[in-house]
Amino acid sequence: MDIKSLVNEINIAKNLSDEELITIGSDCVEGYETDEASRAGWKENLEEWTKMALQVADKKTFPWPNASNIKFPLLSTAAMQFAARAYPTLVPADGKVVKCRVVGSDPTGEKTRRAIRISKHMSFQVMEEMEEWDEEMDRLLITLPIAGTVFKKTYYDSEKERNVSCVVMPKDMVVNYWAKSLEDCERTTEIHTFSKRKVEEKKRAGLYREVDLAKPTVDGIATNKSDPHDMTLPEEDDTTPYTILEQHTFLDLDKDGYAEPYVVIVEKESKEVLRISARFDTEGVKLDEKGKIVSITPTQYYTKYSFFPNPDGGFYDIGFGRLLGPINASVDTIINQLTDAGTISNLQAGFIGKGLRIKMGDTKFVPGEWKAVNATGQDIKQQIFPLPVREPSAVLFKLLELLSQSAQQLASVAEIFVGKMPGQNTPATTTMASIEQGMKLFTAVYKRVYRSLGKEFQKLYRLNRVYLDPQVELDILDEPIQQSDYLGNEKEVIPAADPTAASSQERQQKTQQLMQLLGLGTLDPMEITVRMLESLEVSDPEKLMKQPGPPPPDPKVEALKMKAQLDQQKAANDLQMEQMKMKLSQANEAAKMQMTKAMKEQEMQFKAQEAALKMKIAAMEANVSLATQQQEAQSKLVQGNQSHQLGMMQQQEKHQQAVQQQKAQKPKPKK
Repeated sequence: MDIKSLVNEINIAKNLSDEELITIGSDCVEGYETDEASRAGWKENLEEWTKMALQVADKKTFPWPNASNIKFPLLSTAAMQFAARAYPTLVPADGKVVKCRVVGSDPTGEKTRRAIRISKHMSFQVMEEMEEWDEEMDRLLITLPIAGTVFKKTYYDSEKERNVSCVVMPKDMVVNYWAKSLEDCERTTEIHTFSKRKVEEKKRAGLYREVDLAKPTVDGIATNKSDPHDMTLPEEDDTTPYTILEQHTFLDLDKDGYAEPYVVIVEKESKEVLRISARFDTEGVKLDEKGKIVSITPTQYYTKYSFFPNPDGGFYDIGFGRLLGPINASVDTIINQLTDAGTISNLQAGFIGKGLRIKMGDTKFVPGEWKAVNATGQDIKQQIFPLPVREPSAVLFKLLELLSQSAQQLASVAEIFVGKMPGQNTPATTTMASIEQGMKLFTAVYKRVYRSLGKEFQKLYRLNRVYLDPQVELDILDEPIQQSDYLGNEKEVIPAADPTAASSQERQQKTQQLMQLLGLGTLDPMEITVRMLESLEVSDPEKLMKQPGPPPPDPKVEALKMKAQLDQQKAANDLQMEQMKMKLSQANEAAKMQMTKAMKEQEMQFKAQEAALKMKIAAMEANVSLATQQQEAQSKLVQGNQSHQLGMMQQQEKHQQAVQQQKAQKPKPKK
């Protein structure tokens, strides 16, 4: 198998032997298990962070059954605050999510027009055509601050016949913990769960090999549950899914000693290879002068979104789960201790001496109830000893306040950021400065998300270059988009959001400062007005702007224009006269030709009629001649019959005469 045949093959696994498929399947599952083991500690922490964000309350038995089990929503608040700020910032309300940057000089303006067409088309794709993109982006921004790392998979879906960009949760994307990046790692594995029906659909579509898989079990489903500590397994039935591993790896299928990038899909339990497809195209193959492969650039499907880089050099970055998790656990412990102390203080307990003659066991009271006891008050006082209980500790309360403040500072979730108004005497400039400083943390994270978003758009740009059908888009966009528009450098595509402006108020404030500089005469007021309207998220701001009037004309220039117009008018009149003469001449020639043609046609008609008449006369003469011949033949036949009859009659007469003569000559007998 050569490189070209491998690129164009839908399922390369159909052309491989059983021994090769067994080896490939075993290697893929073994590599997946190795990578899974390298990130086991991180995965366990991720489960704890997820439980903390979801405020999952386990049943407590210490210090007594059903003790206080409050989950403070510190991590949940930080994640929601980040998503609430990041989503409208990275996905503008006007729908201009993508813009194309013009690189290099553009004297004719062709690059700018091409950039506008691509920007409108790709923005329409992600906001309208790709139905899942907006929702998946919202989901990513709420998961990213908790886990620290989230992935998006961008590819062309042949079943939907369009581009798709969906979120891949970090627990479902298995990469070796010590890998440097997605581009440099040797192996990445995405975990899918497909039902038996879905697998059968892919087999019938020719995407999977026709192999018999064992009945799926529920053993591999328990690790994917939202509550990892819930050990109850669902019952097995027809909807129990298979665990399918989609591994992006390198294999040497052409046996040239150099491993090429492929996508291998394996069923985890049976290790059966269902599909192998090329993860490169002919453009990414680099050859030397002798035609030997030097390197192959793999096609990257996944984009990694990061919150904070991991200081230990690991592949999976960190989020609020790791940063706020210990503090959140400590806050939960202190709150529960204070609540338990208050419970003990409100519901006292103690010892009852045997000298008090009352029924032993628990004695419960309701408000306003008095119970009769066969003892004096002094005896009751001496026989009942309450346990020494203290009020909830003020030190713990101070410690709780300190931890909460530290967590808010770490997560930039101060009171002013959750909508609480500052003090009445706080100047507006001080408030804005505090907000700007508090948003520095979010701005840094926005830049990382912005960078990943640009890589995702570059993948969409490449998919449009390969799979775009311009006929579908012509009726939707103002300007038609062509596949040739995407033949440029994919590095020219960047997100439309501004990562340095974390809020609409901040953008408006920056624009207002520009408005104050208009008096210097060095800035373009039209451009500043456009930016002001965009910061207010006004759709189609160019329609609201009044176009400036033209400057007063120069008299000399006007005179020259008038003379030029007169000359042009005279030349136009002369040209019109010449055209009219030519039209008359052409009309005369056409009339002559038409008359000649008509006369020729009439002459031809006369000749045709004459020929038809001659043919008719000849036919009549032939008919008359034929009738005459038939009459003559009939007359001859009648005459022949009459002669024959006359001869017969003559012969009969002669015969009778001969008979009579014989009778006359016969001698008479003697008497």
